[in-house]
Amino acid sequence: MSYTCEAIERPEQATLSIRTRAAEENLPATVGKAYGAIMQYLGEIGAAPVGAPFVVYYNMDMQDLDMEIGFPVAHKIDGKGDIQPRIIPAGRYAACLFTGPYDKLASAYQGLTAFVAENGYQAEGISYEFYLNDPGTTPPEQLQTHILFPLNP
Repeated sequence: MSYTCEAIERPEQATLSIRTRAAEENLPATVGKAYGAIMQYLGEIGAAPVGAPFVVYYNMDMQDLDMEIGFPVAHKIDGKGDIQPRIIPAGRYAACLFTGPYDKLASAYQGLTAFVAENGYQAEGISYEFYLNDPGTTPPEQLQTHILFPLNP
């Protein structure tokens, strides 16, 4: 397991996502179902993701996680049902690239939280996780997750 932290600037990014809630133990099924629905819809309209899948966590209540599950897309695409167009806002982010199994992400969150405090930043209280490789084909110790905390200006 390893991670590195830095502050970065990101441009605005169009997305298609599903906003939902779930308990931590239901995350794999909830996330998998949402990714499947979005990919099916993208296929129906002849579009494709332009980056890694992500989950936005609006809280850290492990019994009732408020989250948005989605994919970056090239431009705004009309939604359908629970699948809606949204954006990842442009701005400054504290970023951490974590390599290791998902069940060890807490150490990266602790490191990123310390990085924010040590550098005098203020995080907005939400987090993004981008999953850079496929857990179905990548050994757990080689999984890469890019964690972002939006920073207050």
